[in-house]
Amino acid sequence: MALRINDTVPNLELETDLGTFKLHDWIGDSWAILFSHPKDFTPVCTTEFGAVATLAAEWEKRGTKVMGLSVDGVEEHKQWKADIETFSGATPTFPIIADESLAVSKALDMLPADAYLPDGRTAADSASVRVVFIISPDKKLQLSMSYPMSVGRNFAEVLRALDALQTSYGEPVAMPANWQVGDEVIVALSLNDEQAKAKYGEVDIKLPYLRTTKLDK
Repeated sequence: MALRINDTVPNLELETDLGTFKLHDWIGDSWAILFSHPKDFTPVCTTEFGAVATLAAEWEKRGTKVMGLSVDGVEEHKQWKADIETFSGATPTFPIIADESLAVSKALDMLPADAYLPDGRTAADSASVRVVFIISPDKKLQLSMSYPMSVGRNFAEVLRALDALQTSYGEPVAMPANWQVGDEVIVALSLNDEQAKAKYGEVDIKLPYLRTTKLDK
């Protein structure tokens, strides 16, 4: 069964270039982002891992851990990180899962259950390993995105989505299209007008079912 929003992510044992550990232990009390790739030493993936490395301060500011995944082994990951640093100018300090057996990819529904990578495999053999998972501190999946091999991910959007999730986490609000930090948010319909005004003060009733407000945080 596919991993769905609000599912608890499985507590997988992960072999990475920075050691072996259980996924839930690694997440701890933090938010977490898992981003996966079909192959080491590939061009789009190198630009993406470089983008993640350059955003280290942004992840830390948001109390978020990041971890990559690729279907190659630990030694390849260590060598690839040197290329990533050469390209991006930033040191990739996050762990990369070595998913040579596809056990993690299958458990997280990144590939069909019968996926098989032949000897001499290329990135095309594992093309569907191209996802982003954002996981909350309670170990539940909050958001997933899937991409084809030809489209590099926009990590500004990943940051925006993370901000939206953290802002609305446990709060009866939602974010409108193109929301950015500091913009108005939508008040949930679980609150009537009186409750909304009592909780948030000024509420702009644009439509009976579309009410916005500003948050202090």
